[in-house]
Amino acid sequence: MSGGVITQAPTPPAGSGPGRHGAADSSASWRLTDRLGLAFAWFLGLLFCAITAAIVIYLAVQGIRYLHPDLIWTNPQVGYTQNETGGFLDPLIGTFLVAGLAIMIAGPVGVGVAVWLSEYGRPAGLARVVESTVEMLAGAPSVVLALFGILLFESPALGFLSETNAGVVFGKSFFAAGAILSLVALPLVVSTVREGLQAIPNHVREASYAVGKTKSATIRRVLLPAARPSVITGHMLGVGHVIGDTAIIVLLLGDTQTMQGVGHVPLWGILRGTGSTLTSYIFDNAPTGDLNQPQKAYAAAFTLLLIVLALNLSVDVFGRRSRELRWS
Repeated sequence: MSGGVITQAPTPPAGSGPGRHGAADSSASWRLTDRLGLAFAWFLGLLFCAITAAIVIYLAVQGIRYLHPDLIWTNPQVGYTQNETGGFLDPLIGTFLVAGLAIMIAGPVGVGVAVWLSEYGRPAGLARVVESTVEMLAGAPSVVLALFGILLFESPALGFLSETNAGVVFGKSFFAAGAILSLVALPLVVSTVREGLQAIPNHVREASYAVGKTKSATIRRVLLPAARPSVITGHMLGVGHVIGDTAIIVLLLGDTQTMQGVGHVPLWGILRGTGSTLTSYIFDNAPTGDLNQPQKAYAAAFTLLLIVLALNLSVDVFGRRSRELRWS
């Protein structure tokens, strides 16, 4: 408007609106190399989906074929045929027991490290060292961690955590396996919780400070409750990673088909004793294993697959709730 005269903005030419930009960004206008790259990315994505579907379908078919309720409710036994060797109740219990011990250690430590890195990060040099250490643990081979665990838990100072005979510490127990497996779950807990804390807007912290809350009170009463879906997701991802490990189980749990307790105290004796999990049970009963009972291996693998799928489904549900709460 100039001098009382209303000027009208020029009308954009036809085809120059947002729809035109969308058309310009379509893959039809890309160069040949870009379209080949897009096609290759689609090929890889579909290939990975096909491989995953093939594994799931194959294990499902074999598992449904061989899995019977008595396998879940009976313990492994000594026998010559697959009908005489019982089920895998002890390895199933051992799986949950080891996973529980690992996440009980990795959970609080991981949340604490994530809070410190996200909200404090001082001194900066120590924070960089801790962050690099967590990343190193995420890429460390489990067999290397298992060898470290053997050296650690065979020391006389930790002899009370495993079986000891004539002054010799065996170093193999549920305690030892759970403690080393916590190092496997720790990077997942730290990264997931840290991402959840960093996704919280800064004005939430400022509002808490404005009403007189200290930094520690803000973390306890505001940030951690807001990041609860990420905390739960990190714990579930850690459990899913722990129950799929084999090297640490074989080397630090003793790989005995049944639970072998130490002493006369029920729970304490079991935790100090040896046993197995579903992964080591599958390893032993595979066609290339010592027991060579493939039907039992397929049934146990299908059971483990169901547990992992349930954990992944739970992670997806909590992830969706986290996004809904974030944008609500």
